[in-house]
Amino acid sequence: MGMTISEKILAAHSDKQEVRPGELINVKLDITLGNDITAPLAIKEFEKAGAKKVFNKERIIFVLDHFTPNKDINSAIQCKMVREFAKKHGLINFYEGGEVGIEHALLPEKGLVLPGDIVIGADSHTCTYGALGAFSTGIGSTDLAAAMITGETWFKVPEAIKFIFNGKLKKWVSGKDLILYTIGKIGVDGALYKSMEFTGNIITSMPMEGRFTMTNMAIEAGAKNGIIEPNEITLEYVKNRAKRKFKIYQSDPDANYSKVYEFKGEDIEPQVAFPHLPENTKPINEVGDIPIDQAVIGSCTNGWLSDLEEAAKVLKGQKVNSNVRLIIFPATPEIYRQAMKKGLFDIFLDAKAIISPPTCGPCLGGHMGVLAEGERAIATTNRNFVGRMGHPKSEVYLSNPAVAAASAIMGRIASPEEVVNK
Repeated sequence: MGMTISEKILAAHSDKQEVRPGELINVKLDITLGNDITAPLAIKEFEKAGAKKVFNKERIIFVLDHFTPNKDINSAIQCKMVREFAKKHGLINFYEGGEVGIEHALLPEKGLVLPGDIVIGADSHTCTYGALGAFSTGIGSTDLAAAMITGETWFKVPEAIKFIFNGKLKKWVSGKDLILYTIGKIGVDGALYKSMEFTGNIITSMPMEGRFTMTNMAIEAGAKNGIIEPNEITLEYVKNRAKRKFKIYQSDPDANYSKVYEFKGEDIEPQVAFPHLPENTKPINEVGDIPIDQAVIGSCTNGWLSDLEEAAKVLKGQKVNSNVRLIIFPATPEIYRQAMKKGLFDIFLDAKAIISPPTCGPCLGGHMGVLAEGERAIATTNRNFVGRMGHPKSEVYLSNPAVAAASAIMGRIASPEEVVNK
């Protein structure tokens, strides 16, 4: 019996000819990742263990992207600890200040994560890199500490679920809608400790940004990882970015899947996930009249240049509703620069939006857009749990960038068609 792409990557990194679901294996890691929230605990455990040096100065990456520029004294202390550790151990890939982007967009952009890699990060959305054909997953800070010392970790090989998307997408439907639609069908535990493999003609023709969005939210279905086989679109993305050699893996035709789901693109409308779970999805035409106080466009899920371009199509020549705060944050400095050069910032500023530097702040209710009691936001982020973006009595609705932009203009959750056709 053949193996899935995830199984092949795991086998190669554990020096085995093959691995099977349920098997416990030890793997060699290509990249380990921490941020300003999760790295400090890993550093404490690293030092408590008495370790004197890291396993590889190039393969440990720290990105200070959550509470920076520092929002308070505690966040400043956290960042100082990471900064001093990075300097002490000579880490090559340490990003702060003007170099900071949201980690899960920054690493692919920099060519630091590549097809065939095994990547772990002390952040649940590390699964994003599966869009490149890597096996990537989130781990705890103590596991990160051990990995920083040894360059290895252990996994139980996950079963795989295949999701096939064929047909043609409707206007305003994107990767965000496909993954919300999927989670709506299977639930937030529908892929618990499984590998979610996305395929079909819609996926194979999808730009990288849409793929990153889909694999980013695999964790919202409980998955161990999300993954897409590399093709010419992947290779075009990595060819001028890759900092080292990489290997392409593909699933065998006779690979085993615990389940297979098939979806038609024509059946999928822009989706909105209602509080307080990403599985509470409805098509935009069934949402009803829901006023909002804030709209957020950005994050590791939807802060790519194409996301900002979609939002700009809706916002051009419009004004944000007087009852709404619209916050837009590009995912990396390079995306920020490209958006500025393309004139997107003029469109956003003319619409009375707020443009933020790259940050994870609003997504987790940390800073730059915290919600008060009773407030309601629509966001292109990935989670809408109770209190996710601020007060536990606030509400978060998830959508794609075009829907978020239209909602900011209308003052309620709205379809882009309502704006561009009015």
